[in-house]
Order: sequence, then C-alpha cells, then structure tokens
Amino acid sequence: MNLTRKHINQIIAHAREASPDECCGLIGGTEDSAARTVYRARNVAADPAVTYEAAPEDLFLAQRAMRERGEQLIAIYHSHPRATDPQPSQTDVRLAYYPSAVYFIVGLGSEEPCVRAFRISEQEGWESSEYRVTDDLDQ
Repeated sequence: MNLTRKHINQIIAHAREASPDECCGLIGGTEDSAARTVYRARNVAADPAVTYEAAPEDLFLAQRAMRERGEQLIAIYHSHPRATDPQPSQTDVRLAYYPSAVYFIVGLGSEEPCVRAFRISEQEGWESSEYRVTDDLDQ
C-alpha cells in the first residue's frame, strides 16, 4: 500500500476536524495499491464519539467517482480520537465488510497523530499491515 504525504495529511486533517467524534472515509487507487484519492464520508453512527458508520449516500458518491476515475476501493479509514496506538476494536472487526481493503486508523490521543494500517476480517480478526508514504505518486 502506497500513499503520498498529502493523502496522510488529508486523513489526519479529517480526523482532527471530526474530533471528539470519529471520522471515516475511503481511499481510491490502482490495482497495485497506489492511493490516488481520499474520499471523506460523514459519520452517521448513533454514537459517533465511539464508532463510525459512513453515510450511505457518501459511499455511493465516492464509489461512483472511483469508477469514473478508473480507481478501485483500496482502503477505508477512520479515527480513534483518544487512542495513542490505535488498534481495531471488536466493532471494527465485526463490521469489516471489505476484507480486501486495508483499514487505516488514526489515533489522536497524543501530540503527534498515529496512523496505523490493518487487514481486518470478521472470520480471521486483524493483523498489522505495512504501508509506504511517498512524496509523490511516482514511486
């Protein structure tokens, strides 16, 4: 999974703006897992301070934009505003509907945000996933 510094900054900015609630969104990219676009989604969860649920219309619009741009869904992100070392919660695992996607979680519990990546599936739980941050898309 490859992202640019701009993508990471966009995700962190979204997390900070949404805090103390969780934020959420999608990342569209190429078949070889190079991120191209960050798509924000509104968190419409009943208790957005402790969980996230992306607005269905935002998911629809993001996926339509991905199709139009020749992208595919490669990652999903959300935040844990009080976490210093974020890990998937039981709810995150239970609601991991896209096992082929990488899940990014942003922790805002310390001065510097912590961005971690995971592979999550309801059947197998979760494991950390490596990602690379580049200055531009020409890796």
